Amino acid sequence: MTAKVHPNVAVRSLGQPVAAAGEEPVTLTVWRKSLLFNCRGFTVFDASGDLVYRVDTYASDSRAEVVLMDAAGRAVLTVRRRKVIGLGADQWLVYPGEETRRMPPLYAVKRAAPQYMRGGGGGKSMAHVAPCAAAAGGKRGSGGGGYEVEGSYMRRCCTVYDERRRAVAEVRPKEAVGSDVFRLVVQPGTEVAMAMAVVLALDQMFGKPSLLRSWSS
Repeated sequence: MTAKVHPNVAVRSLGQPVAAAGEEPVTLTVWRKSLLFNCRGFTVFDASGDLVYRVDTYASDSRAEVVLMDAAGRAVLTVRRRKVIGLGADQWLVYPGEETRRMPPLYAVKRAAPQYMRGGGGGKSMAHVAPCAAAAGGKRGSGGGGYEVEGSYMRRCCTVYDERRRAVAEVRPKEAVGSDVFRLVVQPGTEVAMAMAVVLALDQMFGKPSLLRSWSS
């Protein structure tokens, strides 16, 4: 049974919001479904029920990337899979906007090595998020360093920790609506769009089934 989500009619754009230090965490409702016909993807609402982000991928689209858009359809970040020879060595690169050819990636997300995982999560590392060298000079997120993702995405219960072991973002289950709807809680000082990009990468690594293409290219 598909969970029902009722967004507000008004659509507004938050661009690339940052949960400012000293403020309350930003809580988003993430729906693993596109609002467009014949599309796969995600629809993301804020605490007021307004549309914030969307991912719309047509079934015929074979590109190895997805674009995170704001409510108005403007590209915020692109998550592109880069295939690497070796078991579990693939990376998901996060680019600004849609500039995957001319601009260097901001972050690389990689599945943790098998010895650091336990049954899809539960206290062990699931993935590493590392700033790319070309973009390391800019301050992004909280602390500007790497991140570790621990827990279980399949259970919609995982946490993103910064280099000082501070929880900067969490995926939490939303009660009584099934696994296709969950919460993303982003702590002050952390870029909300980047946290959502990590969710997109985790869905490709651990989602059952993934709502997007296999990204085989």
